[in-house]
Amino acid sequence: MIYDDECVEESGQIGICGKNATCHNTYGSYYCQCVDGYESTTKTVNFTADKGECQDINECLQDNICGPNAKCTNAFPNYSCSCNTGFISSTGVETFRQGDNVTCKDIDECLEENDCGQNAKCINTLGSYYCVCNNGFGLKSGKLNFTGTQEQCEDICMIDKTICGNETCHRGASSYYCECRAGFTNYGKKEYPTKLMCDAFKEMDDVKLQTFQTACDLLIQLKNSCLALTESENSPSHLDGYDLLERLLSAIDDLLSGGAFNDNKKISTFLDIVESALRLIGPFIKPPRKTRLSNYTDLELLVRNLPLPKGPVSLSSSSNQTRVGMQWETVAGDPSRYPGFAVVSLLSYANLNDSANGFFQGVKREKGIKDFKINSKIITVTVSNTNTSHLEEPVQITFHHLNQADKNNHTCVFWDSSLDKGAWSDRGCYVKESNLEYTVCSCHHLSSFAVLMALYEIENKFELQLITWVGLSLSLVCLFICILTFSLIRSIKSPRTTIHLHLCITLFISNLIFLAGISQTENKVGCAVVAGLLHFFCLAAFCWMCLEGIQLFRMVVLVFNTNFKTLYMMAGGYGVPAVIVAISALSNAKGYGTEKHCWLDLTLIWAFFGPVCVIIVVNIVFFLITVWKLAQKFSSLNPDLHSLQKIKAFIITAVAQLCVLGIMWIFGSFQFDKGTIVMSYLFTIFGSFQGVLLFVMHCLFCKQVRDEYGNILSKLCTPQKKRYSEFSHSSKAPASKSSQDTGESRI
Repeated sequence: MIYDDECVEESGQIGICGKNATCHNTYGSYYCQCVDGYESTTKTVNFTADKGECQDINECLQDNICGPNAKCTNAFPNYSCSCNTGFISSTGVETFRQGDNVTCKDIDECLEENDCGQNAKCINTLGSYYCVCNNGFGLKSGKLNFTGTQEQCEDICMIDKTICGNETCHRGASSYYCECRAGFTNYGKKEYPTKLMCDAFKEMDDVKLQTFQTACDLLIQLKNSCLALTESENSPSHLDGYDLLERLLSAIDDLLSGGAFNDNKKISTFLDIVESALRLIGPFIKPPRKTRLSNYTDLELLVRNLPLPKGPVSLSSSSNQTRVGMQWETVAGDPSRYPGFAVVSLLSYANLNDSANGFFQGVKREKGIKDFKINSKIITVTVSNTNTSHLEEPVQITFHHLNQADKNNHTCVFWDSSLDKGAWSDRGCYVKESNLEYTVCSCHHLSSFAVLMALYEIENKFELQLITWVGLSLSLVCLFICILTFSLIRSIKSPRTTIHLHLCITLFISNLIFLAGISQTENKVGCAVVAGLLHFFCLAAFCWMCLEGIQLFRMVVLVFNTNFKTLYMMAGGYGVPAVIVAISALSNAKGYGTEKHCWLDLTLIWAFFGPVCVIIVVNIVFFLITVWKLAQKFSSLNPDLHSLQKIKAFIITAVAQLCVLGIMWIFGSFQFDKGTIVMSYLFTIFGSFQGVLLFVMHCLFCKQVRDEYGNILSKLCTPQKKRYSEFSHSSKAPASKSSQDTGESRI
């Protein structure tokens, strides 16, 4: 039998597979394959002509196929890459492909010929460059920078001959200044005109383009206020610095009243604007000082004119007792360039701590330090001297602590806007003196400052984790037995065992969620759900502990026969925590889940510890009264009982009561300072083994429950005595019910 070869092409005709494809004959059939750079419309390697054809692959649709700073050009059948304008390939070739080991690097136009001219300097950027005029020179258009030859830098005094009004303009080393006409004097003070100040606001506005809207509004407001004042009078002596300062501080108050920023870039922008604005406004404040106190800011500003001031200068904040000390020589700067005024200011913020807590990338961590917390008010210190990056005489700043703690765990820091979009750094600052109440910092530069309190890692972490895992695992087993006991054995059911049951259920679920999900931080949504469930069930467990304490108080002290209604118990045990969690989630959903654990962060932690503290206080009162009553009962149990045995039984009962009521969580409040390892062990042991203690106290210590366990075991071990056991059980049931109605404690 003869088979046709479908791949044979007739002269002058396209093969059966079409363009850009090769044909492969098989026994009784054939298949097509696309050539390199093409793919079939069927998205398969092999296909037949009746089902597909070859089309070009657009490689440029792939993400970053040419690498950074390069563009892709599709071709038939392949593609080519070329560097963007301002970049050159690392090997010098014009075109390349992925895999050729070619990258595009920036061309530094400032090293080559450029059009900046002799009165400007070149600034290289990624892929381009721009020119900036030297001090004393500017552009007629008023722009801050330029490229090309359309504009060139000219003498500022020649660009605008009215810049000094009727006075004489001189180009200086830093910019320009105005000089009085013959017959007039300003006591040697080189007055920098108001227009320069407004241009500085404009420059700040251009630099801070990528900032949040409120900061932009603040800049626009200051700039417009400055321009309005300059248009009213030509002489700089008529500038109302007080008006600008009030507008600045009012804008800061409005901004801080809106709550936390939660963004380090916004904090950097805010602090940079405040520092620059205070430095610009200060010279136009009349000497000797200006103070202002509001709900969100506290300002003190000192001004000195001629002659050049010397000696110490001190500022203080009336609201939080922060003090700053330095020398007037530091404030004024280089005497040869003294402009005729010296200004120093101290601005303290009331609630900026909420925004700036957590950005500690620039702070060195000693061994054992887990994290930091701001323990003072944040302040901004500015001077008229523009060269404050390294001061010969350090500035002394005294901070009063917000929370008193160990005097050896404080760190002096400043806000570094250049560090990872903004972070606290201890560079150039050190602790000169520290005690429980205050810390004295010494810094060799000026900026915004604060004091941090170190939060220490818990030592012996492995041992504590081992205790936690073992304790919680045993507690889960014991709690499961308790749940079966209180839910299935009818003879012991009562309102009190209902409280036992739901306490065991909430503890069982919270322990299970803790073991399974506390460290699952990879998925943020899942971690937030775990944190929310832990928040609810932990609060529910504490609410049932509170009901446990109230019921125990009623039984031992009041000896009431009446009990809580089930509806009221459910509302208190589950309704209260549900309301707290709902309010917390609606007000701050981002507070659920941290970087290390699926739990509440610092902004939301009091949504848990607040109710817990209230419950602990209530249970402590009940515990003390109950223990006192139990002590009286023990003393009257048996007059012949040895005193040591009485004390032993009393201590065991008291400790068991303490653990059941959750009072051992007091030890958890000592976990934020160094040297609390004993408290850490106590908190871990009592917290992890709480389920075991509940089983021992409510099941093994209860004779009725032990009897029921015995009946169950006897049924399992001796099935032939079933009828006798049932008879024995039925005869004991009325007696059990009678004992419950007495309201006496089974302990």
